Amino acid sequence: MLPTIAKRSFRPFYMPNLFEDDFFPVLSHNTNSSPAVNIREEDKTFILEFAIPGIDRKDLKIDINEDVLTISSETKDETEEKNDGYKRKEFSYSSFCRSFYIPENVSRDKIEATYKDGILSVGLPKQEEDKNKITRQVKIS
Repeated sequence: MLPTIAKRSFRPFYMPNLFEDDFFPVLSHNTNSSPAVNIREEDKTFILEFAIPGIDRKDLKIDINEDVLTISSETKDETEEKNDGYKRKEFSYSSFCRSFYIPENVSRDKIEATYKDGILSVGLPKQEEDKNKITRQVKIS
């Protein structure tokens, strides 16, 4: 379910909640199968974790296009065996693509990713709040 303007207009200081349906809504364009994702919020960052064992780091791709983060992979494997006049050839293909809306309070230029032991972790750091915000009263004339 995508967020609606009316929903947000009643909450002017809307801060997404991890357990609401409209946080990081997924855009659907999955191919063969999609890995599940864990989304965690910490004080200074959001973390997306994907369990994708057996995929080589070079086959992973992470793109940011405006407000959408897309994680995808495409692998192809082909083997050929010749034995006593018989020939066997096998091939396989697998891919996935997951897309997420990036919250407004994320620094898009500081998004980082690590891949270790079959776990892809994508860190989306929150923007620093300006602690020197100017507050003043406006005189009505």
